[in-house]
Amino acid sequence: MERDAQLGIARLTIDNPAKRNAYNPAMREQLEGYLDELALDDDIKVVHLRGAGGVFSTGADMGNAYAWYDGEQGERPRRPSQRRRLAVDRKTFGFYHTFLGYPKVTVAEVSGFALGGGFELALMADIAVVARDARIGMPATRFLGPALGSLHVFFHRLGPVLARRMLLTGDILTAAELAHQSIFTEVIDGAEVERRAAWWARKAARMPADGIAIAKEAFRLVEQTQAYQGAEVTSYLVHAYGTNLRFEENEFNFVKARAQHGTSAAFALRDAHFEVPED
Repeated sequence: MERDAQLGIARLTIDNPAKRNAYNPAMREQLEGYLDELALDDDIKVVHLRGAGGVFSTGADMGNAYAWYDGEQGERPRRPSQRRRLAVDRKTFGFYHTFLGYPKVTVAEVSGFALGGGFELALMADIAVVARDARIGMPATRFLGPALGSLHVFFHRLGPVLARRMLLTGDILTAAELAHQSIFTEVIDGAEVERRAAWWARKAARMPADGIAIAKEAFRLVEQTQAYQGAEVTSYLVHAYGTNLRFEENEFNFVKARAQHGTSAAFALRDAHFEVPED
């Protein structure tokens, strides 16, 4: 975390470039701790979120999908119980709901990849500056099911047609393909993303601190009444139930493939399974 009290800006960097800034539970808890600290910091008006090494984030580290639930322990891995899924998912989505209603201005600097939870953070940020060639989407729907992520946010920010397309196919798109829909604040050349995100942060930091806090609460109230009713319960319930899938013989089972072939091979098998040539 870098903090500039004079400018009123704090910069948080997701730093796991070896895994394209995927994050594990410990990293997410550390990020949450920084956000909680900055929320109470009267000198900070803007939180600038970025990723190390030119990549925003590929979301949750799926190298061990059950590790999020502590469900693969001992010699015989076990599927996590539904009660554990609910408890963990409630905590997980609490993090995203906190970010969505955060009392400071949030600026996302998005390059490289914004997948899974990284895509959600980019959508939830107040201001998102995104490289044209950044690849965005929810590819985990291909092995955890389409009922994945913050559904209210997807439908509200993306619109129902695009949300269904992305969740039901797991397609990864470039930001340039969505630029005309004004989903993000700016979609620009990659070389300009860092500079422009910093400029937006400085611009937002000129606003009065109390005005920002009041405005963010007002924005949150409007979105809660118009778009997000029930989101805080629905999101983790749907995720916990919807990802507890039974796979048929001709369907791709990522957890099984990973156990048999390893993580890298499982991703390759996933991509091959979902590749459908154009007619």
